[in-house]
Amino acid sequence: MNEREIEKLGDWRLETTQQNLQSPIAQSPNRPISSSRLKRRHWEETLFVGLMRLCVIGAAAVLGMILAVIFWRGIGALSVEMITQPPQGSFYLGGGGGIANAIAGSLLLALGATAVAICLAVPLVLYLHAYAGRSRFADWLRLTLDIMWGIPSIVYGAFGFSLMIFLGLRASLLAGVIALSFVVLPILARTFDEVVSMAPQQLRETGFALGTTRLEMAWLLLRQSLPGLFTAILLAFGRGIGDAASVLFTAGYTDNMPSSIFLPVASLPLAVFFQLGTPFPSVQERAYASALVLTVIILVISLVAHLSMRRLGKHVVR
Repeated sequence: MNEREIEKLGDWRLETTQQNLQSPIAQSPNRPISSSRLKRRHWEETLFVGLMRLCVIGAAAVLGMILAVIFWRGIGALSVEMITQPPQGSFYLGGGGGIANAIAGSLLLALGATAVAICLAVPLVLYLHAYAGRSRFADWLRLTLDIMWGIPSIVYGAFGFSLMIFLGLRASLLAGVIALSFVVLPILARTFDEVVSMAPQQLRETGFALGTTRLEMAWLLLRQSLPGLFTAILLAFGRGIGDAASVLFTAGYTDNMPSSIFLPVASLPLAVFFQLGTPFPSVQERAYASALVLTVIILVISLVAHLSMRRLGKHVVR
């Protein structure tokens, strides 16, 4: 390119710049928006706010309908005897007894599975944040947990049944805990992972600047995320106590109270299923009472998780 062409190019750029500076947009950057456009924005906002409120009302209405039906059908059959006693010989024919064995079995299954999940999920998440960082391995591990979260629990039950046969075990509390731990593990791990991700980046940078080791950083992140970890544990426990498919083939069912980890145990979801399958109306009413007990337990756990997140989170560095 010769000097004449360079001068022409410079003159063209100068003229273009002057035209842009003289344009109405450049001279008035804060030009007011037209009234029609403001009205359209207002109507769009009103529409989407209304849709969001409608979705909230719909979700609350569905929950209210479920609670109303369970309460209406089950409150008549609910009694102290039903909660505190195991079933008698003619319980499924309308005889006496209760579902104490199912309540105890569900609590033991959920507690055992949640304990196993804690032992696996907490070190895993702390390793992801203190050592793996934003590596490809960490991405693949999170993707694996997401896939595990989406797998139906009946698949874990079938896998646990196959593993139980391979190890020479029979239906028992131990087999049910192992199968159920696969269900609650991704829930606990991914929830805790999101909680740790909310820790301030300045906290990590300050810690490393002061010479903190990665192991000490993992301990610091654990202390910072304790409220969220407690909430994740409660959510995983609530998911485990209400699952039926994973324990159907592994934990079995019995009318006896739990006495050993190598013997079958009952669970509330299966108690509801077996009672609804009978042709006797009185037993079907007990099924709704069992469902009411299970629903109350899950609601209490969810409420405690919500309140604990607000209470314990007051002392967390934001």
